[in-house]
Parts: sequence; structure tokens; C-alpha cells
Amino acid sequence: MKTNLFLSLLLVLLANTEITYSQYQPKPAIFSEAQTIQKKYATTYHTVKVDGLDIFYREAGPKNAPTLLLLHGYPTSSHMFRNLINDLSSSYHLIAPDYPGFGRSSQPLMKNFDYTFDNLANVIEGLLDVLDIKQYSMYVMDYGAPVGYRIFAKHPERLQTLIVQNGNAYEEGLDEFWDTLRPFWKNRTEENTKPLEEFHKIGGLKWQYLFGVQDSTKVSPDNWNIDLKHLTRPENNEIQLALFYDYQNNVKRYPIWQKLLKEHQPPTLIVWGKNDYIFPPLGAYPYKRDLKNVELHLLNTGHFALEEKGAEIADYILKFLKKNNVR
Repeated sequence: MKTNLFLSLLLVLLANTEITYSQYQPKPAIFSEAQTIQKKYATTYHTVKVDGLDIFYREAGPKNAPTLLLLHGYPTSSHMFRNLINDLSSSYHLIAPDYPGFGRSSQPLMKNFDYTFDNLANVIEGLLDVLDIKQYSMYVMDYGAPVGYRIFAKHPERLQTLIVQNGNAYEEGLDEFWDTLRPFWKNRTEENTKPLEEFHKIGGLKWQYLFGVQDSTKVSPDNWNIDLKHLTRPENNEIQLALFYDYQNNVKRYPIWQKLLKEHQPPTLIVWGKNDYIFPPLGAYPYKRDLKNVELHLLNTGHFALEEKGAEIADYILKFLKKNNVR
């Protein structure tokens, strides 16, 4: 009798345990699905030959989704887009290259490669050809603007939308910071050159990342340590100075790019760190003069706005692209 009672209780206990376990089963299944999605859209890292150079790029998202080309600024690399890529990769195909002399791309000797914005743009255009990307939106920041606008000028029909973050196409906003460059453009002497070298040393790098931010603890020190990897390569100092010198040719092209924007009217999102000393917000407003479908957001942060306001920028981008039927 006692044995039968014990067996009955054991069967009830096992039955209850089985019910509890079956109720718990969906949780691992959901987690497994999330893992699958994360793995499917994880960032991958590639290097391809473009005009004999090894050009490194980050890629994420489904290849049949609309492409967003991410063009980095000075003195960084595609590393600046690492978090934005993760935020957008479930909906878009992301490509973020390193220019020659930056990040993990080749750094050809200056005697073999003329470090100008024309040539940086030619290399990125060549990368798009290698990857057979015929249509895209562009995110341009700092140096990314003159690189991207050159590509836009050659192939305006390929651009779906434009996202501008602290990148000028107008002389408004080229204020106090640029007073250090104008003497260098006029006369490339040692006296005018030496102060500029400080911008790609550790102190200058930290200043660019931290000036104007609200919470410096949100800016990873990995940024300037990673930048130093290419900035301290032999001859890279001279490469950066060559691009500083060539920037004056971007300013000369501003009227051409303004005319281009006015003629082709790409839907444009402007997300601008308003505390940027290099490209202050005075450079953001003139876009509204020439563009009809333009959305402007000033963010309470500095030059590298993605470091502190990345999630906010990603949200603006997703809404903007959806509104303009890029999906």
C-alpha cells in the first residue's frame, strides 16, 4: 500500500516537472533565433585589390538590401562606424572602407601615390566597381564629404539619399579652426607646418574626440589608440599634411557641389554635432538653402557625434530612409 502511494506521488511529481519544463521550452528557442539573426548580420572584414592597392572594408547586413556607403573622416578609419553598422545591419547593407593611408588599407609610398582627395575618391569609386554596387545612399563625415561629393559628381544617378554629419560643402562654418590652415595653404613653410602636426599626435587626437562632448566616459579610448596605428606608420605624418594642403581644393569646389545638390535634389538627412570646433553648425544650415527635401538635427555633442549620440543618429537614419522609401 505504502509502495503504491509512493509510486503515485512520484508519477504526479514527474508529470508536474514535465509540464513546467515544457512551459519553459520556448525561451531557449527564442534565444537561439536571436543568435541566428545576430550571426547572419554580423560584421565581416575584407580586403580587395583596387588599382593595385589593398583596400580594407567592413561589411554587414543582407546583400539584397539597399546599400549604405559609410565614408569616414580624419584622422580615423571605418572603425568610427563600428556601432552604427551594428545598429543598421538588420535592415541595410553596410559598406565602410578605409582610405589609402588610413586604417587597414595600403599605405603606398608618396612617390608612388599622390595623396589628394581626387585620388581617395577614385579609389573608393573603384571599390564600388569591384563590389558591383550601382546604387547606394552615402553617409559622409568630415573627409568623407569631399570624397563622397566627388563620387556624386561623377555618378549622380547612383545616389539614393545623402546623410551628412559634420561635413561641409559651404564656406560658412570654416571659422577659427581654419585660421591654422590658411597660412599653410598660402605658404607651405616649416613654421606653418609644425602646428598642424599636433592634430595627429595623441594630444590632438584626444582633443578631436573629446571637445564638445557631454559625457567623456562614453568615448572609448580605443579610438585614438587605433588611429595611432596608421598615424605613426613611416611617412604617414607627411601623408596627413599632404591632405591638409589639398583640402583647399575642396573649398574651391564647394560652388560646384552646391550646384550639384541643387540640380539633383537628393533627399538629405543632416545630423550634426553642434559643439564641433572644426565644423561648427554654421556649416549645416546652408544645405537647407539648396535642398528641398532636407531634415536637420543638431546634436549636443562634438566632432565625432557617433561616439556619444550613435543610437540617436541610427534612429534618425532608420526613420529617414523609411520615409524616403529606401528599404
